Amino acid sequence: MTTPPGAFLPYGRHDIDEDDIAAVAEVLRGDWLTTGPKVAEFENALAAVAGAKHAVVCNSATAGLHLAMMSLGIGPGDFVVVPSVTFLATANCARYVGAEVLFADVDPETGLMTAETLEAALARADNGNVRAAIPVHLAGRTVDMAALSEIAERHGFALVEDAAHAIGSQYKINGKLEPVGNCRFSKMAVFSFHPVKTIAMGEGGAITTNDDGLQASLASLRSHGMTREAQHLAQPDMGLDARGQMNPWYYEMREPGYNYRATDMQCALGLSQLRKLDRYAKRRRQLVDRYRQLLQPLRPLVSGPTEPSDCEPAWHLCAIRIDFQAAKIDRAALIAKLRADGIGTQVHYIPVHHQPYYRQRYGELCLPGADAYYESCLSLPLFPAMTDGDVDRVVESLGRALKR
Repeated sequence: MTTPPGAFLPYGRHDIDEDDIAAVAEVLRGDWLTTGPKVAEFENALAAVAGAKHAVVCNSATAGLHLAMMSLGIGPGDFVVVPSVTFLATANCARYVGAEVLFADVDPETGLMTAETLEAALARADNGNVRAAIPVHLAGRTVDMAALSEIAERHGFALVEDAAHAIGSQYKINGKLEPVGNCRFSKMAVFSFHPVKTIAMGEGGAITTNDDGLQASLASLRSHGMTREAQHLAQPDMGLDARGQMNPWYYEMREPGYNYRATDMQCALGLSQLRKLDRYAKRRRQLVDRYRQLLQPLRPLVSGPTEPSDCEPAWHLCAIRIDFQAAKIDRAALIAKLRADGIGTQVHYIPVHHQPYYRQRYGELCLPGADAYYESCLSLPLFPAMTDGDVDRVVESLGRALKR
């Protein structure tokens, strides 16, 4: 599916083909609509793509982050380190379980948590019980997980990767590419399959892990905390028949969970989309390369996205940085001019430590890297159906708006 010439270009859009529609229609004609065989099929396929032992699918990345916190036993009195440049859910998942958020600053050029900003956040913990940190692979570019892992091991806390932007991205480890989600340096990685992400399930998320215990906990917690395996038979006649065998209707709940399940319809679409991941990731890289080339004449007013040497991103966003003061235009005015030309943009993200809820809870924080990144960032259209001509059109409109 390609974008018609002159059509409005949103900052992101799903790419649905006839084979995707056929995959969902097949489920609709079958026996299962909710949790059925496509769920396990999708989990197995995702685990293989990510290079992890397990994948647990759920109905959103927000749910996945919540499940990750619960499965680690994080709760009141604990702290979770979160970069301030991220979506709200990365911080909120800690609050869902009663833990406190310790905001970390980011690199002002990339928006990523670094070893230095993680250490600085830990120094503000006042000997608090830091149980986890959630590095975010912003825009599809990966955090230096090896460096963060060394810090986590030294301080005794877990790393949970927010990989909502990074399905298909790869780290470079000792000169070799390894997929995000293999959890070499983390306990878990959480993915998103929202429509603007690289692959879409309508709404959907998943957690990958190499830990058998975490997989079992995640799978139980996403379905009310319910299991069919008997462990605590308060009334044996409920679970066992006269021959001492488990009754087929038996279930028990060892701790409360949630209804975070994904459906067979979602997973059928996810499976179809996952088969195209390499093609989608390659096209996104090609589009960003073209942006990078065409944006050169707009320097120094415009910079990025720089080409990283430590990873191969499957770019979710084409996030550029603009010196609005030097350009003598504010961001809202630029966005309006681009929109008048049929070009949609977005800002990723307002630093979470500035949100009213967190300001009231933690007071004013000074995170200059997060503020600098936010003040200059703008996401340009990026999705696989775009043509090279679409990129040309965006850059030409941007140049006119900046009078360059």
